[in-house]
Amino acid sequence: MTRLTTALAVALALTVPAAALADQPTSTDQKNAAKECKALRKAMGDVNFTKAYGTNKNGKNAYGKCVSKKAREEASERSDAAKNAAKQCKAERSDPNFASTHGGKTFEQFYGTNKNGNNAYGKCVSLKAKANKAEADAQDKAVVNAAKTCRAEQKLDPVAFKNKYGTNANKANAFGKCVSKTAKAQNGS
Repeated sequence: MTRLTTALAVALALTVPAAALADQPTSTDQKNAAKECKALRKAMGDVNFTKAYGTNKNGKNAYGKCVSKKAREEASERSDAAKNAAKQCKAERSDPNFASTHGGKTFEQFYGTNKNGNNAYGKCVSLKAKANKAEADAQDKAVVNAAKTCRAEQKLDPVAFKNKYGTNANKANAFGKCVSKTAKAQNGS
């Protein structure tokens, strides 16, 4: 019975979908998250940063919580970028009008880099995933820039800032509301 249980556990472990592993943060995700959190802490100021990310009594865990959250977001963005790229390339590859919108070239001719173009799909996915990830990174940068803008406004008149942006009873959500509104405005959303 023990052998059967062990064999079953090994079999189940080997069938973990690759997609589940793709969402796991890598060391690059951790490094990018650390940079983003440092920029956010600087842009937001210590008090706002601690309120936003700290979960223990004194908020001393804010930086670690931020890095953890942002690393998971990085991994998810990377995974989503690849999934979306694959969908985009499948759609392009099956588009009967592809050549008419790409200078008369077929999908294989447009994306392929070897003599018969059989690497076209992989090249397409790679290009689109990079572009999708760059777009997500630009959105992250917009949030940091929005935080800087909001922090400057908050420093000018904290009471007016709370009254302008705060929506809950004690207006404690003012900074987050400001960042959200400002980031959307900067992105043109």
